[in-house]
Amino acid sequence: MGRRGLALMLALAAAPAGAAELRVCADPNNMPFSNAKGEGFENKLVERIAADWGRTVQYTWWAQRRGNVRNTLKAGECDLIPGIGSAVEMVGTTRPYYRARYMFVTRADRSLDIAGFDDPRLRTLKIGVQMVGDDGSNTPPAHALAKRGIVDNVRGYLIYGDYAEHDPQAAIVRAVAAGEVDVALVWGPTAQWYAKSSAVPLKLTPTPWLDGPQLPMQFDVSMGVRREDDKLRAELNAWLTAHRDEVEALLARYR
Repeated sequence: MGRRGLALMLALAAAPAGAAELRVCADPNNMPFSNAKGEGFENKLVERIAADWGRTVQYTWWAQRRGNVRNTLKAGECDLIPGIGSAVEMVGTTRPYYRARYMFVTRADRSLDIAGFDDPRLRTLKIGVQMVGDDGSNTPPAHALAKRGIVDNVRGYLIYGDYAEHDPQAAIVRAVAAGEVDVALVWGPTAQWYAKSSAVPLKLTPTPWLDGPQLPMQFDVSMGVRREDDKLRAELNAWLTAHRDEVEALLARYR
């Protein structure tokens, strides 16, 4: 029996019976990951899993901000959060289903070709960077710039954005297209998604995967369940193993 056949048998054996709903917590305005219209790749993924298990998806919508795990999964509002870092310790994580890193985003017509944090031009160019807040819990690129003393020419764009607007994370990519910043450092899936619809051609260059031993720029992403929910985690792992090619095709559609 081949690998795919064995994986399929594992998935079928693990498929839960009897439950009518797959209870999922997701962000209602966070493309390309998820939104309330079900257009994100995480929407498509959990809906595909639920269909295989004979369930429907019941969403609890909650912005993916600080405290969302505490207020959703740990509060019993749902059983599953898609798209969570594989190394997050406060939840039980499945096997990773994708890996991504940060990107340098520039206008194609500028031909800047920046590929590393030690490029001397970063000391004079206007730089956009995704930020979490002002308490030190910022994104890895923000820390990489700060440790080099690159601060005064940096403009921060909150990861969460303005939820009153459609596509709140798009602002940093649009700032590059509009020439408001010369280069931006953006999480890969977000950069890819908004660059594809930009009227101005943009160039995306991956950052180095590691900036010193303590500052990775590349991360594995999993689904999160409650740490004690070994049964659901095993079921999800079996499904992800059996449907690896399908998951990769879904991710490819979202770049």
